[in-house]
Amino acid sequence: MKTAISLPDDLFARADKYAQGKGLSRSALVAEALREYIDRHKSVDITKQLNEAIAGEGQPRDEAVIRQSKRRLKGGDW
Repeated sequence: MKTAISLPDDLFARADKYAQGKGLSRSALVAEALREYIDRHKSVDITKQLNEAIAGEGQPRDEAVIRQSKRRLKGGDW
């Protein structure tokens, strides 16, 4: 998909120089940069959503996991 975006002149110059140095087109550089940015922030969004759910509902309890953890802690060498 073609699109037009506005960038500050200094950022455009830096991106253009970087893309040329790596043998990339500007489009390929921008696409990769957006992909990385979205992927990096996706995990932050998921963590935020989980934290909000836990704050609203409380931490789920799995009694079987709790019992097993207690047994292991009792027998462990600390």
